[in-house]
Amino acid sequence: MVINYADKELTQKYQLMAQTIIPRPIGWVVTQNKDGVVNIAPFSYFMGLSSNPPTMIVSVGHKSDGSQKDTLKNLRETKKCTICMVDEALLEKMHLSSKELEHHKSEADEFNIQTKQFNLDFPPLIEGTPSAFFCELYQEIELKDSKTIPLVVEIKEQYIADNIITDKEKITLEYEPVARVGKSYALLGKKITPPKI
Repeated sequence: MVINYADKELTQKYQLMAQTIIPRPIGWVVTQNKDGVVNIAPFSYFMGLSSNPPTMIVSVGHKSDGSQKDTLKNLRETKKCTICMVDEALLEKMHLSSKELEHHKSEADEFNIQTKQFNLDFPPLIEGTPSAFFCELYQEIELKDSKTIPLVVEIKEQYIADNIITDKEKITLEYEPVARVGKSYALLGKKITPPKI
């Protein structure tokens, strides 16, 4: 079977992509508006982009009423975000934080998500995150005829929890991040070591 995307509705395209481009890591993006309200939102259209400059890309859509998501609005205002990785212990709170709230409400308060001000130049990180990236907005990408806005963010610093470091000298990490698979979540599970070349 070959599916022509030109013949498919937007939701059908999304469902096809979301079920086959897998697993997609969850980027739990923390931003703050100029009044100090903390916004916490998970994004699964998220991934590393380049190591020089060290960048990641997060694709931000709009709210169900068509208005800007707080993540986009805050990043445009402040140019800063903290992107936290999610493990199984944080899965439930991460999932709850995907619910739309009014812009003056914080997911941290609504869903009892504990945050910690680790770097004063950036929004707080989620307590318990295995790793977090302190980032600045690098570039917006315009997609013709799309309401989705890919944002390139540059990593300025990275937090790594001590308990996931297996070798401090080589900075080797071991943890199971949560990923999105279709409408479900998954852990990486079995790892396969490739044969030596």
